[in-house]
Amino acid sequence: MALKIRLSRGGAKKRPYYRIVVADSRSPRDGRFIERLGTYNPMVAKDSPERLVMKEDRIKHWLENGALPTDRVARFLDAAGIRKAPERPEQTKQHLPRAKTLERMAAAEEAAKEAAQAAAAEAEAPADEAPAEDSAAGEEAPSEEAPAEEAPSEEEVPVEEAAEEEAAEEEAPNEEAPAGEEAPQEEAPAEEPSDEEEKKEE
Repeated sequence: MALKIRLSRGGAKKRPYYRIVVADSRSPRDGRFIERLGTYNPMVAKDSPERLVMKEDRIKHWLENGALPTDRVARFLDAAGIRKAPERPEQTKQHLPRAKTLERMAAAEEAAKEAAQAAAAEAEAPADEAPAEDSAAGEEAPSEEAPAEEAPSEEEVPVEEAAEEEAAEEEAPNEEAPAGEEAPQEEAPAEEPSDEEEKKEE
């Protein structure tokens, strides 16, 4: 007969109360047992002495006679220093988030980091804009002075126009002079005697 030291549930709905018993492994959980070895009340505070009550001498007796504790009772015995709990194998990963959930969590973390960087950049931007405005003001000052420098060039333009007008006036008499010279050339043949007049003179 295989003996187990295990929990037997009692109490009401949503208000559990457990008895620590030694029983045949084939018996129902809440059925026949051999001896009651203590109680466990999870509804009591963890630091309360009534949460876990055990008969250590009787538990040691049954352990020596080959009774095996369940995982939960083994943890209780390990906490009490009666027996060291066996090493638990690596548990399945069912309690861990799945791949898609991990991807969503990673994406959410990246989005949070980007938002934090954007906020930091916006906070630094006003400080950087102030020198930029000063530099812009500095650049605008020479542009306002530029027309003052160009003012002499506007005064030079009338001088050039005056020079062009003088050149045009000088060219005007030159154009009239050839006309005056051509007029005598045209009249000169009229003064020469014709062939008929020469014959008459002869």
